[in-house]
Amino acid sequence: MLQEHSGRLNALLQIADVALAAGIFGALLLAPGMRGGDVESSTTRLLALALVSGAAWPVAFQRRRLYRSQRLLRLGEVMSSVAVAGCAATGVHFAAAFLLSAPVAPWFPLVCGLAQFLGLGSLRIAVHGVLRWLRRDGRNFRNVLIVGSGPRAAYVQQVIGWNPTWGLSVMGFIDSHVPPGGPSVITHQVFKLEDMEELLNDQVVDEVIVACPRSMLAQIVSVVDACALAGVPITLLSDLFGDYLPAPRTTRFGSLPALSFAPVHHNAAKLALKRCIDVVGAAVLLLASAPILGAAALAIRVTSPGPILFRQVRCGLNGRQFVMHKLRTMYVDAEDRKRELLAQNEMDGPVFKMKRDPRITPAGFWLRRFSIDELPQIWDVLCGRMSLVGPRPSLPIEVVEYQTFERRRLSMRPGLTCLWQVSGRNEIGFDDWVRLDLEYIDTWSLRNDLKILLRTIPAVLSGSGS
Repeated sequence: MLQEHSGRLNALLQIADVALAAGIFGALLLAPGMRGGDVESSTTRLLALALVSGAAWPVAFQRRRLYRSQRLLRLGEVMSSVAVAGCAATGVHFAAAFLLSAPVAPWFPLVCGLAQFLGLGSLRIAVHGVLRWLRRDGRNFRNVLIVGSGPRAAYVQQVIGWNPTWGLSVMGFIDSHVPPGGPSVITHQVFKLEDMEELLNDQVVDEVIVACPRSMLAQIVSVVDACALAGVPITLLSDLFGDYLPAPRTTRFGSLPALSFAPVHHNAAKLALKRCIDVVGAAVLLLASAPILGAAALAIRVTSPGPILFRQVRCGLNGRQFVMHKLRTMYVDAEDRKRELLAQNEMDGPVFKMKRDPRITPAGFWLRRFSIDELPQIWDVLCGRMSLVGPRPSLPIEVVEYQTFERRRLSMRPGLTCLWQVSGRNEIGFDDWVRLDLEYIDTWSLRNDLKILLRTIPAVLSGSGS
């Protein structure tokens, strides 16, 4: 019955979305300045554009899974999906208007997209609010059966109790045996695992949540089989495999469905946008820094013998090695003399840093102070080996000495600048350096990248931590 009501609601929402989108399209078309060309002789093209405009939104909503249950999502998450779908629908509207040569003003698709977003977004806010009120009032609820009766099951029960607007009602618990100290859950409805099929046949069960200890892993197979046969959705909490495992996402391994436990699950579209920003930004920076690079190259050539560029193997994304480019700031025998200076290393961990390094040339001192020696790495960014923002690339000899958790620094493309770079650089110990890199990876966003880029400018000009 609940699934039937959910299906009706989604069907009504789709009809309302099409009607509202088409209505807004028609209303805007009557507004002054929104039409262009001979409308009467282009009625067919205008009707075709109206059809595209009305259908683009529900198709985009379907792709964003907005016609599925949203009961566990916050309003902000729902509206974020609506906004992404709106961008796609507006893009389709632009393309259709261009291909059809529709008699509308050039800005009409944008204005129409914004108006449709406001209209359809308002509808979603209203539906979300009404459903939350109904669930809080004890209606539109789902019966949940929890597998387990220990601390994990008790915590799931608490979370459900803290969120009455989810509309979840715990009907009982399933366990192969009661824990030695008795069940942790606040109920006497603890059924045996053997009763699973009977419960699914005789009771109204809308969802099964597996919250048992790892010791019950072998017995979960029977639970999954029973739910599959009865057509009941099952939710498996990923912390069953360990508290430190990252959140999974559903993927495919060939034709097989799979769960991916990647160290970070960043949005693929946002990562693609990050790469676009890298390409455009690197191209602009290369052109802007050309005079500085020319002057620096001349200073290197005049003050010390040897090549202008210094090439060094570094570890990039997932540890893949690449050749990184820098302006040479040391004498050509610097690597041979490093062994003599190891005892004077001022950085803890596997990294070698020394403020008054005698291997640095007179010109190299100033190039390093203002990070001018890093400018050739813009080419590495343009080629895709690096990014504008990301953890600094490490030497292979340093990576070999990493502890297991420190290798997570390699899970994102290395960058020209990073949190460490704008937070003091060599004044920060290796442990804090790793902490800053992992913090960047875990909280990555395009906004944070922009903040780091803006903080890099004063850090470079002041030469702080160099």
